[in-house]
Amino acid sequence: MPTSSHSAKGVILITGASSGLGAGMAREFAKRGYDLALCARRLDALEALKSELSGTRVELAALDVTDHAAVFETFRQFREKFGRLDKVIVNAGIGEGAPIGKGGFAKNRATLEVNLIAALAQAEAAMEIFRDQNAGHLVFISSMSAIRGMRGAMTSYATSKAGLAHLAEGLRLEMLHKPIDITTLMPGYIQSEMTQGQDTSKTPFIIDGAKGARLLADAVESGRSHVTVPRWPWSVLGAAMKMLPLSLLRRVT
Repeated sequence: MPTSSHSAKGVILITGASSGLGAGMAREFAKRGYDLALCARRLDALEALKSELSGTRVELAALDVTDHAAVFETFRQFREKFGRLDKVIVNAGIGEGAPIGKGGFAKNRATLEVNLIAALAQAEAAMEIFRDQNAGHLVFISSMSAIRGMRGAMTSYATSKAGLAHLAEGLRLEMLHKPIDITTLMPGYIQSEMTQGQDTSKTPFIIDGAKGARLLADAVESGRSHVTVPRWPWSVLGAAMKMLPLSLLRRVT
């Protein structure tokens, strides 16, 4: 039977919550008094994360978001356990890629399948619930790389995140003046599991994961439709990136 007991602040479902920004946001939202529905492929990592969290209800599920049927089933089960879902954060993603035409098709295909096609499945599952509730807040974790095409190993990643941003905007247009909110978050460089093993000493404006998670949580709570994270300098740089000719864009990406 559904359980209607949940925190006054609401229930947040986060995919890809076992590490990186997903785990960071889970910690932030737990501190802020939200109940959490957390899912990821690694159940052991989710259980370790849950042991850190206190003072809030946390439910876990193992989920590979490329198993689309499982996405729908997991979201429905979380809703049944809590009685409702207030926010769903489409966060699960990967950052692997290769230059086009250099033998990396499998990596590039996986990037699109996880970051875009699986995100569509998550959006479908969340919106099915929100439409039934006539309320909800769907949040997409896109990227500043979605603003323009990126070269080399970033091409497929940027493509997937651009598609995700358009998916969010289409939903936002449909839900205008309705009680379902759609937010697109555009993070800049934030340290996470994706950056482990990389030399980030020359990465411009990179911030640590804890600060990034805090700013992402702030952005979600703001309810704004489109947020760059952190706002400075990426809101200004994003506007500039839209206008740069390719010759200049190549120098800065």
